[in-house]
Amino acid sequence: MNKNVLRNLSYGVYVVSTKCDNRPTGCIANSVMQVTHDTIALSINHDNYTNKCIKEHKKFAISILGVDVNDNIIPIFGFQSGRDVDKFKGIETSTIEGIEVLKDSTGYIICELQNQMETETHTIFLGKIIDCEVCKEEIPMTYRYYHQVKKGTSPKAAPTFIENTPAKTENSIRYKCTICGYIYEGDISKEPDDYVCPVCKKPKSVFAKI
Repeated sequence: MNKNVLRNLSYGVYVVSTKCDNRPTGCIANSVMQVTHDTIALSINHDNYTNKCIKEHKKFAISILGVDVNDNIIPIFGFQSGRDVDKFKGIETSTIEGIEVLKDSTGYIICELQNQMETETHTIFLGKIIDCEVCKEEIPMTYRYYHQVKKGTSPKAAPTFIENTPAKTENSIRYKCTICGYIYEGDISKEPDDYVCPVCKKPKSVFAKI
């Protein structure tokens, strides 16, 4: 079975935001779909802090990322938890219906939670659209573009996560980023002290030899 065929399905890349404990939080999502003229379906992993917060706040926003989005947005919202950090610190946003949406997006959709369904690993939320707007004219980023052009990887909590470990050649040295799973081929100790993971932008100290 070759699960890479699933990447032929059409996905976008989004920041889903909501509120919890009187502060904004959010995460990266790619499983978003319009199911009726005023209803959006959204899939979020059970382990994501955003899942709990949507259930409590009963409202969420979707910021649609474009191909020219700042390179730090996906690592900030996709490879760390809102339980531990304020992901919105330093991010330019607008407050719509009490929720922060990214200015660096092609547009946003605000939804009120209508229903939800639990799967083994994810919650599928159904939200009624209460507001939406185009922010700027930019080509929306697809999941394929993120992988093939941006050379991005998926967090393990993503519905479309596929583990893909490069083949190890004889006598090769490899290091793995413990945050996002990026594989560095070679001796990372030879990189300068300010080297960061090209995916999640964490320092080389988070890499472990494999």
